[in-house]
Amino acid sequence: MIKRILVDLCGTQFTSSVVRHAVQLARFHAAELTAVSIVDMERLTRVGAVPVGTQQVLRDLCERRVEVTHHHIDAAVDEFTTACETAGVAYRVQREEGEPFGTMQQYVRYHDLLICGLRSLFEHEVVEEPPDELVRLVSSGVRPILAVARDYGQVKRALIAYSGSVESASTLKQFVQCNPWPDAIIGLVHFARSRSKGESLLADAVHYCRAHGVVAEPEVMTEPAAGRLLAFAHDWKADLLVVGNSARNLILRRVFGEVALETIRTATLPLFLAQ
Repeated sequence: MIKRILVDLCGTQFTSSVVRHAVQLARFHAAELTAVSIVDMERLTRVGAVPVGTQQVLRDLCERRVEVTHHHIDAAVDEFTTACETAGVAYRVQREEGEPFGTMQQYVRYHDLLICGLRSLFEHEVVEEPPDELVRLVSSGVRPILAVARDYGQVKRALIAYSGSVESASTLKQFVQCNPWPDAIIGLVHFARSRSKGESLLADAVHYCRAHGVVAEPEVMTEPAAGRLLAFAHDWKADLLVVGNSARNLILRRVFGEVALETIRTATLPLFLAQ
């Protein structure tokens, strides 16, 4: 059940898609929206070593970054409030400054879902964003997340990548319990060496989905998932890919396995991320 949705007003090329997805889900589930814009002043004004005689130029650069960021956020807030009022959706807007991950952690505690863009989460396209920001957001405790593509599209086909791990099962359960798009066709894909073991594993997952009123189409692929998951999603004509932990245990892979990391870094279709 979805009743409170957190919206990242990033003020980037993803904003329109984020707003449309948020309003569409809020209308369908009779949910309320909380839009949050976060300006990380420390990062915006970080310029590194300052050569002698360039201090004023760098100060002007920082001021320009801040000015452009606030302009982008103002435009995003206007777009969001107009969309909510037109659709008759309950909403509120929160403007914050500070460290973005901790701030999002505070807000997500009392929300069922965060909606953000696949790229440029916090930097408003003013400064370069470090790699794996989306992974870091999930690893900081902010989940589940709907990370949307730049161009809006209705979700009519959702594909769940299921590895069989405890963490992957948790992702499956979160998606099914939220059931954001009840009318969507749901697919379950498992990559395994043994088709019989894969089919047995997916049978249990299908039964779980059915218990929650969700009909899932299982598919076992007898090949490695690495390099193939996104291709399969494309062939299956997925509008959304559901991805979680595959239980690896290396640095960033403490939260996401290799396949999930590859998917997050290269995907162009919306992702539902959980753990």
